[in-house]
Amino acid sequence: MIINSKTILTGLFANPARYSLSPIIHNSSFKKLGLNYTYLSFEVENNNLENAINSIRALSMRGVNISMPYKSEVIKYLDFVDETANLIQSVNTIVNDNGYLKGYSSDGYGFIKSLEDENIFLNSKKATILGLGGASYSIILAMCFENIKEINIFSRSGKSFTIILDNIKNKYNKEILVHSLYDRELLKKSVLSSDILINTTPVGMIKGVNKDNLEYSLIEDKSFFREELIVYDCIYNPIETKLLRIAKECNCKTINGLGMLIHQGALSFNMWTNYDMPTDYIKDILKNNIYEKNC
Repeated sequence: MIINSKTILTGLFANPARYSLSPIIHNSSFKKLGLNYTYLSFEVENNNLENAINSIRALSMRGVNISMPYKSEVIKYLDFVDETANLIQSVNTIVNDNGYLKGYSSDGYGFIKSLEDENIFLNSKKATILGLGGASYSIILAMCFENIKEINIFSRSGKSFTIILDNIKNKYNKEILVHSLYDRELLKKSVLSSDILINTTPVGMIKGVNKDNLEYSLIEDKSFFREELIVYDCIYNPIETKLLRIAKECNCKTINGLGMLIHQGALSFNMWTNYDMPTDYIKDILKNNIYEKNC
């Protein structure tokens, strides 16, 4: 890839940003398609987000991805926020339309597309979700849009009321219940009666160079699992978490978060370039990258 005066800049604003796979995803896609774009990671310090957003206009960047901890805070600095992103109060993609900054959320789209890759559709199904925060609202909203029948959420706080969750329930008139993660009897009952179990927490994820988290799973009792259950872990590093390993031993269908990561990035990519990301090519690159890092 040759960088010159005509190269179009995109990037990531996050903290931390140094461990993100997004530069590999986007720069590999630009190179594969012969597009004169580049993607850089910017680790934005606390209290400096507004300046960072202003730099999108100042540097004529085509757009950026937004990651933790700025997905909600960024909204007040944008000129337009898409209905979906506004409903869940989360933006992960900004498009610069000649100085007019538009905010979108592609996380839910990425989740649904990753299921479609496995020929899994959620119409009239029942789901159990571990965790309420981060990507969970995007996933909940996407599942409602796909006509999920029932969602049971198990969080550490067990608090059932949030404005975002209430807005989703009112808009789609779905049965969405929140329970305590520590009520193991109820959790087991919910999982055993669900079509899909989704982990949205970071439990089991490699954080930077720290691999101590690998030996943890929110569910380790094999009696929670049955062969018909789909187990989805939003974590993509490692490729197989302890939760997925246990579920696989119980003959469950298992899916990691790599597809979600790629497809949410693909939507951002399309918004910026009007080209489709070569997703199969990128998946192979990422699998090799994650494997090499963990060896």
